[in-house]
Amino acid sequence: MDIILPDLNQYALQHSTQQDSLLDEIQHQTEEHHPEAHMLSGPLQGAFLSMVSRMIKPKMILEIGSFVGYSALCLAKGLAENGELHTIEKRENDALTAQSYFDRSEYKSQLKIHVGSATDILADLNKDWDLIFVDADKTGYLNYFESLIEEVKPGTWFLFDNVFFHGEVLKNPLVGKNAKAIHEFNEYIKHDSRVENVMLTIRDGLTLLYKK
Repeated sequence: MDIILPDLNQYALQHSTQQDSLLDEIQHQTEEHHPEAHMLSGPLQGAFLSMVSRMIKPKMILEIGSFVGYSALCLAKGLAENGELHTIEKRENDALTAQSYFDRSEYKSQLKIHVGSATDILADLNKDWDLIFVDADKTGYLNYFESLIEEVKPGTWFLFDNVFFHGEVLKNPLVGKNAKAIHEFNEYIKHDSRVENVMLTIRDGLTLLYKK
């Protein structure tokens, strides 16, 4: 199902700043050659990620779920001088693709990719995060949130992608482990007094929250 009316989405794209040439190349190469191209954030959400990052001016960004590097490059646009972005990808082929794009970026020296299980890598990756973007396995969202929320400082920002899970969160009863996991996560965040949040109707749903 279409979450956002296609005509409105196209109108929004036409009235938003256009993506740079490298992001444009990543989008088209992914759409033409990757079997899971639907996982790409895309230009509208990418522009939003860049804007949020620019507003926060983070020194340390964590991304869980690199895919082919598109969203990391969007987030990197707001990095503070000498800031770092650490991104985690479990699939080696996608990580290699992302690194090839990072190597051509002006942010090359600031981007660090880690390949493997996010749970294992996070256990050893101790940084003072300012902004965290999660777009990985949906059944892991709640665990990722809990593993980070008590470790980060007040004022840390989080973004969680796919909180509509293709509209399946609207089904009654819920079907499938991913839809159930996302709905559970959404309900949990809604009642968590440690954070404030807003769920945005961008693409497949995007939740923005910060730790009080």
